[in-house]
Amino acid sequence: MPRVVDLRVLLVGRTELVPADALPFTSDATGGQAVAEFAGRSIYQSWERERPATAGNAGFLAHLVQVGHLSVLEHASATLHVSGISRATAHEVVRHRHLSVAELSPRHVPTDATDVAVPAGVLTDPVAASLFSAAVDAARAAHDSVLERLLAQGTDTGAARKQARQAAAALLPLASATELVVTGSYRAWRHFVAARGTDLTDPQARALAVACLEVLTAEAPHVFTDFERSTLPDGSEAASSPYAIVG
Repeated sequence: MPRVVDLRVLLVGRTELVPADALPFTSDATGGQAVAEFAGRSIYQSWERERPATAGNAGFLAHLVQVGHLSVLEHASATLHVSGISRATAHEVVRHRHLSVAELSPRHVPTDATDVAVPAGVLTDPVAASLFSAAVDAARAAHDSVLERLLAQGTDTGAARKQARQAAAALLPLASATELVVTGSYRAWRHFVAARGTDLTDPQARALAVACLEVLTAEAPHVFTDFERSTLPDGSEAASSPYAIVG
């Protein structure tokens, strides 16, 4: 029987501000938010903070988001580790060209791995869940048989074993669980959440977008606070912002 895994998103890397005494800049924020603010203030030479509404980091970045001046958000990034998603959903992430993605290699996945990320619609239907489970088990069995035969025929070298695993992996279902390390600028992450957080997208991709938003909001609240989460009729969540630009 396949083992169903849960989605998990962790922050593993971030941009940090390096103070420079030669530059007239201080901030009431830290990390990437401070770097983004520095980039914006350097453009406008607004070191004196004459407008109260944009004197602090929160107000300044909120103004840039509202007017669509998002280029400054490209100077700060966050790296997330994602696990518990299917390879089908991973393919959706890779399509976002402004994100840098490293994915778990099928050449190095243990042959007895049975972890899957099952679509929500399947889990709520007992008959569909049974059919799904049987199909996954059959695919795994075929994978193991093909791999065993290829390994028996090939030479016992590292390259031969990798090639055999790669060939047999073609039989694994797209529901197979995978892991990603994803790095993106704040601007790229905003685009990802806006594009994948809508109720019109695949539920698994939407769940990933909402989970990423939760981590990103904790890391950089002044950049992502305009996104609002809502509950859909099926109980799942969506995320959207009046200032998000998708296209």
